[in-house]
Amino acid sequence: QVQLVESGGGLVQPGGSLRLSCAASGSIFSINAMGWFRQAPGKEREAVTCISSNGGGTYYADSVKGRFAISRDNIKRTVFLEMNSLKPEDTAVYHCATCWAGVGGYEYDDWGQGTQVTVSS
Repeated sequence: QVQLVESGGGLVQPGGSLRLSCAASGSIFSINAMGWFRQAPGKEREAVTCISSNGGGTYYADSVKGRFAISRDNIKRTVFLEMNSLKPEDTAVYHCATCWAGVGGYEYDDWGQGTQVTVSS
């Protein structure tokens, strides 16, 4: 299995940008699709993005399309989330996780502790 540690969250103004990082220590990182989901208080878990094991395919939630970009470096065993044009509704704890396309949408497992992203003026 893979062990994940997220970092890079913080406080940013609307319209600003953040880059989240996820460091993996598991030996199977390179064969896992990796992604991010977010959880805000009082809201259901929301799938954000997922990238295939070789980086050739990506999924983005409609709410973040055109604003967020996921990437990965399998040598450094790290996955990134570039977040641009941030909105207050993006405020949440962001979790890195393994991911796959399930019957009802994208599913996540083996997530890390999460990193807080707060978008506010």
